[in-house]
Amino acid sequence: MLITDDFLPVPVPETLTATYLVPMVGLPKVGARTAVAALSGRLAEPVHGLARQMLDSPLLSVDTRPIAEFPALPPDLLTAFGATREQLDRLAAATHVVVVRAEYRPGWPPAHEWAARAVAAAIAETVDGDVVDVFALQFLDPATALRSLPDAQGRVRLVDWIVVPYSSDADGLWFTTKGLRRFGLLELQTQGVPDHLARAWGAVLTGAARRLLRDWTDGLAGEEVPAFVQLPVLTAVTGHDIAVAYGNPEQHGATAPVLLRLELDPATDPDADSFLGLHPPAGHPGPPGRYFAAACGQLFSGIAPDARYARRGDAMSRAVATARATLPDVRARFLADALPADSQLVVKYGLPGDEGPEYVWAAVTSWEAAELITGASSTDATTDPGVRIGAPVEVAAADVVDWALLGPGGVLEGGWTQAVLDAGDSPTSRAGGDSPTS
Repeated sequence: MLITDDFLPVPVPETLTATYLVPMVGLPKVGARTAVAALSGRLAEPVHGLARQMLDSPLLSVDTRPIAEFPALPPDLLTAFGATREQLDRLAAATHVVVVRAEYRPGWPPAHEWAARAVAAAIAETVDGDVVDVFALQFLDPATALRSLPDAQGRVRLVDWIVVPYSSDADGLWFTTKGLRRFGLLELQTQGVPDHLARAWGAVLTGAARRLLRDWTDGLAGEEVPAFVQLPVLTAVTGHDIAVAYGNPEQHGATAPVLLRLELDPATDPDADSFLGLHPPAGHPGPPGRYFAAACGQLFSGIAPDARYARRGDAMSRAVATARATLPDVRARFLADALPADSQLVVKYGLPGDEGPEYVWAAVTSWEAAELITGASSTDATTDPGVRIGAPVEVAAADVVDWALLGPGGVLEGGWTQAVLDAGDSPTSRAGGDSPTS
């Protein structure tokens, strides 16, 4: 194996294992093969056929056990990863659990994950139950589990297979991925991310995971599983990587790539996992957080995806009033196809939350009725799990507090509330009309 400063050799495990559970009251009503056969026509044939083939091989097993014989699942961690009270109650009432386990070699496709999840979802449907993804400690209802599997073209959304938790430390936010080990790759981590970039950096890390996973599986494409795969030390992440990871490649235009330096972060505890750390390129001046902020600004075209309209001062009030007063004009230009070439119209609106509204951005795709805007979310929302990057949204025009025209170089027009947030409490004006601003 050739070792250079341009590539990082990452070890490849010999085999990978996927484990899914289906808790239930009593014994299964239908056998696994019958349950999988019932998915015919509802599951893309490559995966449906794969599940049937692995069921007939020693690579996949289905066992039913009394739940008392299975190690207890931690309810606090299940809750942290999205479990509802109803799901936890069904788990507590279960008397048996069906254990679906599959093994396969590293590479693409990840047959062990696809087949095991399909079989578990098929069984859960027969008892109106849940699927528990043991790797991620997440509950999945059968419909969600089936939707996460590849379509007829073999496409999946990476966000259905990994999560990106984060926590605070002395230097900012510490991000990790959880899910790349399904495919044999080490998980990613980033430290020192500024607090206000929480959702933005989660999206960037998801895009980086997509790019590195593609390099990883390309390195495993041969007939023999190699001992190492060489990953590029400098990884280029684009807005397209982020959009593809979220399953909406058409919702993001081209952006200049952001470079991240890959470094092995070995665990000091022999029982802990090692990570692949993502850092600014070597020689970058200043703290890492400054580079991460610039990277987010570049990938999201100058619009901070997690900005909240929290200030009630005069500057913010004037910004909102200006945006709303010019909204009819920009709608007329949008409908007349009179916006600047290669520009994208986005609007900022509020989502209700326990601590006040959360303000997010959406790209406008249709605006036929003056009072209703149809678009695609530009951000992940904290208050509404259905609002994800690229997901379709409908926005009442009355809820809009800002709009902006984005071009290849950033904000062309609008963005008044964002300018106030960027400047603190001091008022900042941006030209409207046809005069672009930087």
